[in-house]
Amino acid sequence: MMVFVEICVGSSCHITGSEEIVSLFQTAVKDKNAEEDVILMGSFCRGKCNRQGVTVTVNDEVYTGITKENFDEFFENKVLSRIKD
Repeated sequence: MMVFVEICVGSSCHITGSEEIVSLFQTAVKDKNAEEDVILMGSFCRGKCNRQGVTVTVNDEVYTGITKENFDEFFENKVLSRIKD
């Protein structure tokens, strides 16, 4: 199943680390050989700004507060698990 991931790069998310989250996604997708299954895109504000972390949309489900600390768990549970379905 194709998984569409949109990482917010709007002002608030940019300040809270979207550039690093984009890089983590790019590395994780490559490391898991998921280039054919995961489409990464940037987006502007979803109106779900959080004081911590970045807003990420996975197949139209919006998640807030994604940080480098919780990235691995998020990627496994919300992205890779959808590929395996």
